[in-house]
Amino acid sequence: MNYIDFHCDTLMKAWMGRKKTLSAPGGMVSLAGLKEGGCKAQFFAIFMPPVNLKKIAGLFLPKDEAYIEKNLQIFRNTVMRYPDAFAAAKSMKDIDANWEAGKISGILTLEDGRAVDGKIENLERFYGMGIRLISLTWNYANCFGFPNSSDSSVMEKGLTDFGREAVARMNELGMIVDVSHLSDGGFRDVAALCKKPFVASHSNCRSINPHPRSMTDEMIRTLADKGGVMGVNFGPEFLTGDVKAKESRTEAIVAQLRHMMNVGGEDCPAIGTDFDGVGGRLEIGSPGQMPRLFEALKESGFTAGQIEKIACRNAERVIAEVL
Repeated sequence: MNYIDFHCDTLMKAWMGRKKTLSAPGGMVSLAGLKEGGCKAQFFAIFMPPVNLKKIAGLFLPKDEAYIEKNLQIFRNTVMRYPDAFAAAKSMKDIDANWEAGKISGILTLEDGRAVDGKIENLERFYGMGIRLISLTWNYANCFGFPNSSDSSVMEKGLTDFGREAVARMNELGMIVDVSHLSDGGFRDVAALCKKPFVASHSNCRSINPHPRSMTDEMIRTLADKGGVMGVNFGPEFLTGDVKAKESRTEAIVAQLRHMMNVGGEDCPAIGTDFDGVGGRLEIGSPGQMPRLFEALKESGFTAGQIEKIACRNAERVIAEVL
């Protein structure tokens, strides 16, 4: 079974490990693992560390632009060093062409749109760099809007005026709008504004998991009605009723996907592992172990067609419609 994963933090992991490529970053994701697991396309996030963080893994954090460039260089180095195995993709056409040539596709994303800095020209510049998805916020307010929060007053805040303008421009450019980490108010604004499908790249169901990062049934239905998808997050704290859980079990991932499908329909669920961005004990903790998930889905009664949609078809539809 081939699959597409909407989110991993492996670029940051490679940078932290002082690696020049993604071939063996010392984390969860490697090219060998992606091939072993049947990955057709992997979205690679450029995760923006918190602004108040001075050092990470013993490294001083450079300014945002320099940090982004370092992540981009790791990605480019991988493309250049492994031309027969890995290639950049900016559209579904690219992904299909790469797959036909026996290559895994890498799609660049930005996690936390703060680097856009309230300027449409920066958004357009990032598009020119090959970034094709932006998670509008992380866990702090920025030029786009407000994050998920246990504070209800923050959770109800929506997009900024710039955020509204930027979402419209992303639709025009062909960039996927990602609401993972966004406030509920921001989600509602995106749903009202977006003329193309949008995604929750690595979010789960709040009726199962009470973390504010997770999505309510109403949000899932709205996302599905707009043609969007949500990628199931493998992080232990997002899978069950225990937000302090340290173990990620396959059966819990299956339960999340079952709920997504029951609420949003079979065109809604997708994969968004958050590999290299989550910790704990994971039964499925690397791309090479992904076949375990598809076997578990089969054993729990998902049809072959439903599994194929979760693995890649739903993602492919959104990529084709937006990029």
